Amino acid sequence: MGTHQPSLPPALKYLKEDKVTEECKDLMRSLPSTDQGFLYQYQGSWIPAFSMQGVLSFHKHFQAHDDTDILLVTSPKVGTTWLKSILFSLLNRARYDPNAQRHPLLTNNPHKLVPFLEIDLYSTKQVPDLTSFTSPRLLSTHLPYSLLTRSVKDSMCKIVYLCRNPKDTFVSMWHFRNSTRVNQGMNPSTIEQDFDNFSKGISPYGPYWDHVMSYWKESLEKSEKVFVLEYEKMKEQPTIHLKKLAEFLECAFSPEEEEKGVLNDILKLCSFENLSNLEVNKGGKILMVNKAALFHRGEVGDWMNHLTPEMSETLDRITEEKFHSIGLKLF
Repeated sequence: MGTHQPSLPPALKYLKEDKVTEECKDLMRSLPSTDQGFLYQYQGSWIPAFSMQGVLSFHKHFQAHDDTDILLVTSPKVGTTWLKSILFSLLNRARYDPNAQRHPLLTNNPHKLVPFLEIDLYSTKQVPDLTSFTSPRLLSTHLPYSLLTRSVKDSMCKIVYLCRNPKDTFVSMWHFRNSTRVNQGMNPSTIEQDFDNFSKGISPYGPYWDHVMSYWKESLEKSEKVFVLEYEKMKEQPTIHLKKLAEFLECAFSPEEEEKGVLNDILKLCSFENLSNLEVNKGGKILMVNKAALFHRGEVGDWMNHLTPEMSETLDRITEEKFHSIGLKLF
């Protein structure tokens, strides 16, 4: 008689079992889990169940192109969709005028144009064929620095990291996760329930503060490789930070482009108002998520409408304790 195997957690309904290796299933059975079995503690980070196969496949098979790959890294709900659209428009502006009626962003969701490594490309046990990607390859991930492959760390590929005030990040994440819970036939969580987990470091790809610190440290040591953007500053002065981003990626705007208003054209194309009203972003799903849920307005300071003073003080204290030791002044 065979030995009895523990039943798989409910989270695996997100995964098509024939696309998950036995290695991945065995690993998930061995890992600590929480949040109804949807988050697994793997090498110090909390990885969503639907990403575990992708993380393992990414680690085994991905090879960075030494000096041409560009990797956008974010925690969930910090402005990923927005920055994906900006990066795609920025890097492809010679090929696709931001005002072109057939610009790819008008007919493609940003997550299709800038795919996630662990959630999309490597999400099954099949190894993706990346030979069709034009150079530079523009890719993205939610993984903390510790979970990047050695080829990414050792190469000269560029990393663009976007971070956001932890209070707004948490509130946006709470809204987003509840919308996905409801769509899966589950009960939504109260803000108190999710806050308790978030403040303990239990959140997708978290702890959030460790995620930020890992890339911040790398940006100090390797400023030519890792570039950190703050969501709030990007929203406040988008033109200035778009120029800095272009310079970091070695595709600076020419005086002629600035004169013609190309920067503003890119920002207009990639604005929330424009992207959220496109038919391609209204209906259906992408990456198992309703497309509309990916276009949250992302107002700076929205946390004030949801967090109690005690919650705010708790996150302020954690942020100060975490960031003070490395002299990190953000948010």
